[in-house]
Amino acid sequence: MTYEFLAEAKAEFWEAAERYESKEAGLGVRFRVEVAHVIERVVADPFLWRERPGGYRRVNCPVFPYFIAYFVRHEKILIAAVAHGHRKPNYWKKRMKGI
Repeated sequence: MTYEFLAEAKAEFWEAAERYESKEAGLGVRFRVEVAHVIERVVADPFLWRERPGGYRRVNCPVFPYFIAYFVRHEKILIAAVAHGHRKPNYWKKRMKGI
């Protein structure tokens, strides 16, 4: 199975990584590595996390307060959000309409 970021999700991922890096050298790298590991877990077993209303699935990052929201479409995982769990948690759901 392959994965793909929606453009908005990719942008927010990089913005978060840059924000962490500006706070402390290496922190942005740690964030990127953690998100990459979470995505690897999703690709390995995309149905492990429950489907939520609207058809998306969500997995929390273990250290950083972010989650990955994704959809499974045929043989592809569409990453809809790399979202902070405490800041406007539902802002990204408007993206679900086009998926």
